[in-house]
Amino acid sequence: MNNKPDMDDTGKTPIRVELADEAATAALAAKVSARAQRGDVFALSGPLGSGKTVFARAFINARTRTPEEVPSPTFTLVQGYEFPNAEGAIPVYHFDLFRIENADETAELGMDDAFAEGISLIEWPDRLGARLPEDRLEVFLDQGPSPDSRLASLAGHGSWKARLETLGPEVTGDD
Repeated sequence: MNNKPDMDDTGKTPIRVELADEAATAALAAKVSARAQRGDVFALSGPLGSGKTVFARAFINARTRTPEEVPSPTFTLVQGYEFPNAEGAIPVYHFDLFRIENADETAELGMDDAFAEGISLIEWPDRLGARLPEDRLEVFLDQGPSPDSRLASLAGHGSWKARLETLGPEVTGDD
């Protein structure tokens, strides 16, 4: 299934970025992570091997005090982390819904609390159906023109529409 965003919910074309290698994917993730705040949801889509877990790992390690091992939660479904913060730690949840066949199967994962109180990174977000929050940043990753490169498309929904406009020049290099 191709969940590549063709436009956001206002009809605006998403930001598209060519990423030369894994380091460029990690740099994009770090820039997005720097803007993340409590209650944010990041919907990470793309085919197998497109870099969703690489993005999540870099996103998480961009703001932890010490580097974390960030395994793909394909079998555990969710892994938890914390971002240090002056007002107390912000919980970060990394969900991988690849093995989920029905959105009802996610009821016991604590997603509603994660969406309200923490920062959520969701691989295979299409598995949530209508449970996917409307307020989110969609990040679609796909194979680029060379074996190590990737193409990223970012589309903002809800509060992320305006936030993505301010992030756009930073990730595309346009001033």
